[in-house]
Amino acid sequence: MTRLLDQAFASIQKLPDPVQDDLARLLLEIADSETQRIELTPDEESALAEALGEVERGELASDEAMRALWAKYE
Repeated sequence: MTRLLDQAFASIQKLPDPVQDDLARLLLEIADSETQRIELTPDEESALAEALGEVERGELASDEAMRALWAKYE
């Protein structure tokens, strides 16, 4: 166990039991999802390959385009 995880558990032990249980469930869910392999459909694989190609070619959104996108959700 890492030092950081050990510190987290030490802090969590001080919390009320229901909160500890909620956090334990969350950790178990995260740990389970980390071990699961995601299967992509052929369309998803194609879209991913295209996106990675765009990144390799430097075809990234400008800062201005990203600000405009995020502004829609503020």
